Order: sequence, then C-alpha cells, then structure tokens
Amino acid sequence: MKKILTYSFLFSIHCHILSQDTFSIIVVDTMSGKIGSAGASCIQGSIIISDIYPGLGAIHTQSYWNETNQDSAGSLMIQGFSPQEIVDWLIENDSENNPSIRQYGIVDINDGSSRAAAHTGENCFDYKNHIVGDNYSIQGNILLGQEILDDMEDAFLHAYGSLEERMIASIMAANVAGADSRCAPYGTPAISAFIRIAQPNNSIDSLFLDINVDNAPLTINPLDSLFSLYWDWKQENYTLGDINWDSIVDIFDIMLLTDHLNGSLLIDGSFIFPADTNFNGSLEFSDLYLLLFQIIGVV
Repeated sequence: MKKILTYSFLFSIHCHILSQDTFSIIVVDTMSGKIGSAGASCIQGSIIISDIYPGLGAIHTQSYWNETNQDSAGSLMIQGFSPQEIVDWLIENDSENNPSIRQYGIVDINDGSSRAAAHTGENCFDYKNHIVGDNYSIQGNILLGQEILDDMEDAFLHAYGSLEERMIASIMAANVAGADSRCAPYGTPAISAFIRIAQPNNSIDSLFLDINVDNAPLTINPLDSLFSLYWDWKQENYTLGDINWDSIVDIFDIMLLTDHLNGSLLIDGSFIFPADTNFNGSLEFSDLYLLLFQIIGVV
C-alpha cells in the first residue's frame, strides 16, 4: 500500500496545534536491513509523524508536531548525522524555540550497526516517557502510564518472527481502552493507527508494508482494524512453506504440517495457503515432501 495524504490548510493548522501522537515505536533490523515504524493516537492522521528513509533509518516527531522540525530531522539523517546528533540539533534549533513540548524518537543503521536516540520534553502532556534500546525507540505522551511503554517493549523483545511480526505485536500490546487517555471515554485506545516497514531497496513512497487506519469512528478500535488489515496483507504476501507466518521456512513449519497430518493439530483458514505446497487445495503427505525438499534439498 502507498501512503497518500492530502491536507487542507485547516487540517494542517489542526495538526500543528493538536498533534500529540501518543504511543509509537521505531526500529531498525541490521540483519535484514528492514526499518519499521508504528504508532497510534487519539487524533486522526497519526501517520504524519512517521518518516522512513529506506536503508538509513526512521524518525518520529510527535507532541505538537511541527513540519519544519520533521523536515530538518530528515535532512540531517540524509547528511549522515547520528540519531543523538539529530535530537541534539532539534533541541537547539526548534523552529518555534520550544523543544520542551516536543517528543522525538530516531533510529538508524550505520556501517551495519544500529543507533537510537529519543527526547521527551518536560512540557509534553503526562503521562510521558520514552524507552531507548540498541535498535529501537518507544515513546509516548498522554498515556495511561508507564505500563503502556513497558508492554510495548516487552512484546517487541519477546515476539517470535520477522520484524513486522514483532512490530505488530508491540503496537497491539497497547491495545487497551484509554491507552491514549483522551480516548478512555470512548472505550478505545486511539482513533488512528499505522504500521510501516521498509526494505533496503524500497523508495520512500513505496514501502514493503504501509498500512494506515487514518480516522476510525469513535466507537471503532483502530488497532483492531490495523491488525485485521495486517493479516489481509500477510495473506496477499505469504511465503510458500511459511506455515507459522514468521517469514522463515524452517523445521517449525515441518513440525506444524507433520502434526496436522498425524491428526494432532488442525491447520485451517489462512494457514492452509502456505502449507499447500503442491497447490491442489488440500494438505497431504506430498506437501510435506515438497516442504522438506524446499528446506534441505532432499527428501
């Protein structure tokens, strides 16, 4: 999917005044070269805070979003400045001379290594904080509490599978009513949500994964919608043999298909597509033989 955003003058003013993207995560994966960005907020259009530069890094500028600050951060990243250097520059050169209301998360890949930095201004609305790891930054404001960020980090660190699996797990860990406390009266965590993944050879406007739930009705949970759209995307982009949908075809997929064939596990629904290696619409021992051949080259 491509991100297509159009803004009227009034909507730009609205975002300039109110944009407080409440919880988000950005990540670089030095093994695959993928770069990920995900977030949600109790305002529409939270994707506006996300800039991904394939092969380089990602930037989130949130809390009183400012276009000039975001553009400056991107320019500095392209010039080779580190995440911490970019954060320091933004604090010193805020376009409105008020870095105390800004929140940033920045990650990049530099000579095969990951770097990350963040900033949470003292005048961002509570609850506010950020968590920085070796290759990720998680940040939020107007939260229920620290547990939102902690749960996001825990899910990201312990989820199994590809970067996109770990990213969706992280953002869904904040799927609790009022995660953005402004949405508590509606019983939802947010109004808008997004997830984006870039491969090294992607262009900025054509990413490997780009899903945006821009403006859900107040009674609809945008994270549930995001998760549903993510699974639609997975079904359209599955890897033959990747039965557990972790983007890796390995012994665990063999075990799942074996368990199905001996009757101890039922593979159905969307899981049939990657398991049906002979494309005949049913699962049988020939699918297992082909899967073994795909992995080890012999049967």
